Amino acid sequence: MSFSPTRLRALLRKEFIQMRRDRVTFAMMLGVPIMQLLLFGYAINSDPRDMPTALVAPVQDRFSRSIAAALENSGYYRITHPAAGIAEAERLITRGEVSFVVTVPADFGRRMQQGDRPQILVEADGSDPSATSGAIAALARLAEGAFRRDLPAEPASGTPEIVTHRRYNPEGITQYNIVPGLLGVILQMTMVMMTAMALTREIERGTMENLLAMPATPAEIMIGKITPFLTVGAVQVLVILGAAWAIFDVPFVGSLGLLLAGVMVFVLALVLLGYLISTAARTQMQAMQIAIFVFLPSVLLSGFMFPFRGMPGWAQAIGEVLPVTHLLRLVRAVMLKGAGFADVVPQFAALSVMVAVLGALALLRFRRTLD
Repeated sequence: MSFSPTRLRALLRKEFIQMRRDRVTFAMMLGVPIMQLLLFGYAINSDPRDMPTALVAPVQDRFSRSIAAALENSGYYRITHPAAGIAEAERLITRGEVSFVVTVPADFGRRMQQGDRPQILVEADGSDPSATSGAIAALARLAEGAFRRDLPAEPASGTPEIVTHRRYNPEGITQYNIVPGLLGVILQMTMVMMTAMALTREIERGTMENLLAMPATPAEIMIGKITPFLTVGAVQVLVILGAAWAIFDVPFVGSLGLLLAGVMVFVLALVLLGYLISTAARTQMQAMQIAIFVFLPSVLLSGFMFPFRGMPGWAQAIGEVLPVTHLLRLVRAVMLKGAGFADVVPQFAALSVMVAVLGALALLRFRRTLD
């Protein structure tokens, strides 16, 4: 059979018509590269600035004001709590509300005037080494010019010494940050995709009609669909935590029960998200494409690959509505910082709200598209 341009045109026309009808695939082809360009071009920053900082200074004099001004002028620090107490500062850094705690001793001003070399303690949240490395490096040149106006005639020996303490990860080991984060990323990738394909598989195989003919409510169908995946998620959690402890030697200083409770709320949010995606997709391929589209911002904007504080405000706002963002905070706080329930209440609350919203949307969407 010879080559026929007429048949070729017919085949091309058929393929373009089919592509136009498959709007989800066509949207993913355009949406994914555009989203990657926007995120990598505008949202990703490996050198975070304006890191939230608590200042513990029992004596609020010109010296404490000078060190606060020098920190903010460096561009790396933003004094969000200028008169924090010791207990308050400890609570703030444990919850992750501040990245640094700067402690100025009560006798700092007197010793400076005497020509001594007093110390300033800067405690950094080392659970994410990449987020604080730039700010720590800037401390080396900060003390030299901070007090020139206050002590213009003092000798160089009076320059204070800045002592840096990387809390929770003194050696700056990246595995301590990456491996706990992988718990959320792996669960996000597997739970959402597997659950999203569960309902679309019923449609493709033609068994959805049988499922709908059963005397079962949409809520019962949803619970029946997601419960097996909750079990799979629990097994994955145990495997990842076991590997983190046995292979990577990640420290675990918090409560295992608290961690597992938070992770299971997260897994429930993921399977509900996957179920919601399955009600919008008509084929398994579409379900997988939508799951990948959701997965990309979850990895890039959650603080897993790039520092969360380094992103612009609009990117942080998007990250706050992603379940994996709150899980990363919860896991790192419990595993590395030994945080208690009171310290991770915001993460539990955020994940619980997501569970309620995703569950309600999935039920409403199921009734509208499948009944």
